[in-house]
Amino acid sequence: MKMNRNKSLKHFLKLIEIVEKLRGPDGCPWDKEQTHESLLPYFLEETYEVIESVELEDWNTLQEELGDIMLHVLLQAQIATEKSKFSIEDSLENINKKLIKRHPHVFGNKKVNKSFQAKKNWEVIKHTEKKRLSRLDGVPKSLPALIRAQRLQQKASYAGFDWDNVEDIWKKLYEEINELKSAQKTGNMENFKEEIGDVLFSVVNLSRFFDIPAEDMLRAANRKFTSRFQKIEEELKAKGKKLENCTLEEMDEIWDKSKEKI
Repeated sequence: MKMNRNKSLKHFLKLIEIVEKLRGPDGCPWDKEQTHESLLPYFLEETYEVIESVELEDWNTLQEELGDIMLHVLLQAQIATEKSKFSIEDSLENINKKLIKRHPHVFGNKKVNKSFQAKKNWEVIKHTEKKRLSRLDGVPKSLPALIRAQRLQQKASYAGFDWDNVEDIWKKLYEEINELKSAQKTGNMENFKEEIGDVLFSVVNLSRFFDIPAEDMLRAANRKFTSRFQKIEEELKAKGKKLENCTLEEMDEIWDKSKEKI
């Protein structure tokens, strides 16, 4: 499938017109009262709906959700325009310049053979542009902890701070697990909590080394756990039993059966 640029431009301009009308004097009361801040929860919700549609490979829903994301982008830009901060044209011009500047291997003479080198070049250029003090700067503190851990590790890796091979990561993970066990035995809860964080960070590092998103994998594990636990509930209900009246052994038996199917 090839993009029809003329149709895409026509629809994009139409969406801009619709957003302007929604925010205009005779527009929608709800749309008119929205602010940069008030839209954020809805934008976050739309973002997670995009993630869910990709994970479910639901392309019809993804098509719809991407449209919702564009609506939010234009709403934010329209509010900024009304406040004389910037316009959607400014955002588009900025991203065009940024993409060209940060891809010298595509739009310039620099050559790279691997995606890691391309991303490394991006990080170096961005670090210089932003005049940042640390190579770890720029990772939002509000990101989910697993995503933020992986992004911090990636940034450090692009700067050359990384393990040489996976065996070193396994060694570090086992080391952290042993330290967690020791902390639990001593009864020092503050140390125990710290070591739990270190174990999680090491697991993320293992995931990152293989370029696997740890956040996505944990969401998948959550879905699997939910599905298997619900099988326990369904089977016990079919037998006329309640969870609180069943033994762990009974629930484990159903769990093990569900593992064969899910």
